[in-house]
Amino acid sequence: MREISYAEALAEGLREVLAADARVHLIGSAFFGLTQHRALMARVRGEFPDRITDPPIAELGFCGLAIGAALAGLRPVVDLGTASFVFQAWPQIVNEAASARYMGGGQHAVPVVFHLLHGIRGGGAAQHSHSPQAMFWNSPGLEIVLPATPADAKGLLKTAVASDNPTIFVSHPRLFDVKGPVPDGDGHVPFGRAVVRRPGRDVTIVATSLMVQRSLAAADLLSGEGIDVEVVDPRTLVPLDREAILGSVGRTGRLVVVDECHLSCGVAAEIAALAAQHAFGHLRAPVVRVATADVPIPFSRPLEEFVEPTAEKIVAAVREALGTSRPAKRAGRRGRPRGAGR
Repeated sequence: MREISYAEALAEGLREVLAADARVHLIGSAFFGLTQHRALMARVRGEFPDRITDPPIAELGFCGLAIGAALAGLRPVVDLGTASFVFQAWPQIVNEAASARYMGGGQHAVPVVFHLLHGIRGGGAAQHSHSPQAMFWNSPGLEIVLPATPADAKGLLKTAVASDNPTIFVSHPRLFDVKGPVPDGDGHVPFGRAVVRRPGRDVTIVATSLMVQRSLAAADLLSGEGIDVEVVDPRTLVPLDREAILGSVGRTGRLVVVDECHLSCGVAAEIAALAAQHAFGHLRAPVVRVATADVPIPFSRPLEEFVEPTAEKIVAAVREALGTSRPAKRAGRRGRPRGAGR
């Protein structure tokens, strides 16, 4: 077990999948954008120069090329860079890759991975700050993964490359420097298996990607008020571990969903609907969502902070779910805030 960053774990995973299978090729080799972490990919490129191609800025073309290569037996990994650029390749990914296996009666594997950098990154503005995972979720046939830790970045990448289905691999640039333990060895992380990042008894937070880290920060703040928060990380949207989410809600009776998609029709909306339909009898308060406001993302940093999910907004949402608008007073070691008891 080693303590490394998300960026280091992702680069390590790429190197290992290239070394393990000659069918794996990379189309695009930025992965970390215009950051100091590009040196990590330079080392991977130096080791596998014949299987890494940097295409022209023509997303529709090189995504179509990758899908064709996958249908022909290769296992391409495509780096689209900023997630907003995926809209240029939308017909290929949503209307071709997502449908090919179904339309072929299951006879065709489409083992291609599309890597995207989603989310509000600081000055990305309206055309470089999208989080399109909910849009992909509305396109059956695509697997969708959102790692929030270094171990999951590496492990989910390995599982994605081994999958015979097209996979959307969604990273966040603000996770690159997050450090955490990464196991030695193979380290595949299975799809469809959520993890409880922090156990708790008072309220469940379901969060994805960078919002897992912000939710953990919010949980730390709330613990000082005697509020015990459980944080659940689905890790994959398709397949989704519904049982883990509903089980947590059944234990706590309250749910806050945090996601960086826009509020309307986003990931948080679907998870809230899941709880409302299948865990209504366990809920002691309405589900509360924390998501990006339904506006284009502004360039101004203060305006960015106004529309994005933050730890402070998560804290306020938990207090709302518990029926208190201000910090609770501790009533001794086992004291619990008003509304937090079973």
